[in-house]
Amino acid sequence: MNKKRKPEWTPENSGKEFASKIVTGTKNLKTKTVPALKEKNYSPKTLAKGVREGNRTLLAKAITLIESNAEKHFLPAQELIKELLPYSGNSIRIGITGVPGAGKSTFIENFGLYLIEQGYKVAVLAIDPSSTISKGSILGDKTRMELLSRNPKSFIRPSPSAGILGGVARKTRETIILCEAAGYDVILIETVGVGQSETTVRSMVDFFLLMQIAGAGDELQGIKRGIIELADLIVINKADGDNITRTEIAQRELQNVLHYIRNSTEGWQTQVVTCSALNKIGLTEIWNLITEFQEITRKSGFFTKRRAQQNTQWFENLIAEAVLHRFYQQAKVQELLPRLKEEVAAGKIPVALAVDTILKNSAESERAR
Repeated sequence: MNKKRKPEWTPENSGKEFASKIVTGTKNLKTKTVPALKEKNYSPKTLAKGVREGNRTLLAKAITLIESNAEKHFLPAQELIKELLPYSGNSIRIGITGVPGAGKSTFIENFGLYLIEQGYKVAVLAIDPSSTISKGSILGDKTRMELLSRNPKSFIRPSPSAGILGGVARKTRETIILCEAAGYDVILIETVGVGQSETTVRSMVDFFLLMQIAGAGDELQGIKRGIIELADLIVINKADGDNITRTEIAQRELQNVLHYIRNSTEGWQTQVVTCSALNKIGLTEIWNLITEFQEITRKSGFFTKRRAQQNTQWFENLIAEAVLHRFYQQAKVQELLPRLKEEVAAGKIPVALAVDTILKNSAESERAR
């Protein structure tokens, strides 16, 4: 049994009120140690091998590589993705959004633990809001999902949503490929529930879950029609205690609204359910609906069709963003842009003429190369 003693810095003559204790460590404990990995060994093939073997440390390193903005990392990152691409695509990708305070983190943690109990491996990609001023992000999801993050069959990766070429779409899509290659069957992608991130996440997932709460005023007023149209399932959380009646009322109201809104997925009727993430009530029903969704859409062929469309859209978006990035890197554009901005702001030149001027100069620069 480990012995406890007071630390050396304990005040003299201190009593029971000084509760700090030091526990003597176990001696001669035989443990299996993993050799330290040196950065020079992080070649794309080394990372790919580690990802395939389910090494979470190397998976995290691989994601860091593809998230890098450094030009020297672009080709190694693409080589890594190319290596792992044949082993991807075998998961169900679930997007989860909802207003702040809806209990998304509690739901994801308990839902993830429930899925692990069913024999699945779960990856959580939390798209973290970045400050438009400091460019910093909160990155707090991992600390809020303490039990899930400690489970060896889970992987949680918070990522900032701004400041990268391709933004959320490119980096998160590539991270999904890596997680699938690492053997994760269920990919949960959480977004903050504000701005354009819902549309972006919808474009990369198979199933989209909208989380709401009842008892916070008018249940329908705070929900934009556009977000409801994206959802395959609406979950009203916190259906416990005195709030059960309110969640049931909200459920009926939303079910009525859905009659007037087009379904997000062909061949699937969007549904509304209640749950208590805190008390782990309703999780089985939600997973059964997601499983039913997979069966219906795979049988109809829409599941495969949607993924193909998402890849094509991703390709087209990346072309547009790469062209725009290249445009802004031109010396002539960088020279003209500040002056034209000032003239447009002061009303000295029509906006369309300013755009035409900078495009013509850009084209001339390209021809001169």
